[in-house]
Amino acid sequence: MTLQNRVTPFGEILAIPQRGMFTGNRGIIHDPSTRTLLKRRWTSKAWLICACEFQGRRRTVMGGQSWTELFFLDEAIALAAGHRPCFFCRRNAALAFRAAWADARGEKIPSAAAMDALLHRERIDHGRKRIHPVPAPLANMPDGTVVIANGSAFTRADGSFYRWTEQGYGAPERVEQADGLLTPPSTYAALRAGYLPIMHPDLRINRQIPTLK
Repeated sequence: MTLQNRVTPFGEILAIPQRGMFTGNRGIIHDPSTRTLLKRRWTSKAWLICACEFQGRRRTVMGGQSWTELFFLDEAIALAAGHRPCFFCRRNAALAFRAAWADARGEKIPSAAAMDALLHRERIDHGRKRIHPVPAPLANMPDGTVVIANGSAFTRADGSFYRWTEQGYGAPERVEQADGLLTPPSTYAALRAGYLPIMHPDLRINRQIPTLK
């Protein structure tokens, strides 16, 4: 049985047989007796990106009255959907993300709640995924940025764009024009400031290439 717990870069939660590199949550949004989603799609502004394995702990997916386990193809997709690294199970990543966030804004280190509040405004527009204007030439976008072009989501990696599909990433494509930015602007700024998301091995990223600023 394929559960409805795979998150797309558009922030939707689908029942697709895509194995994710990360789990995460938006609070409790499922019925444990049926292991199905409720109508609401979040109960908390803390949308997290968590490790699939942590200290040997095991959970029954969508089987308890704790948080609802969601899954993402990689961290770039999770960030595009509006999530951020968890300070509990991915503390080093969360600290690096927060430092890049502060550096990009020229501000002091923010609280997790402050980041969550701003991200919530940036990811939701009247209950639906917010699409933002493209902030820079596509050639200058940092790894991990996700844009929408002709109705599809594309992840930037090593100078190329990779189409997200329900089966995973496709082959690199040339994208000359995007219709919008799926990655929230504050997260995009953190990527430009040097945050390096963990991306799917199909993208074969050369980490020797510096992040564009």
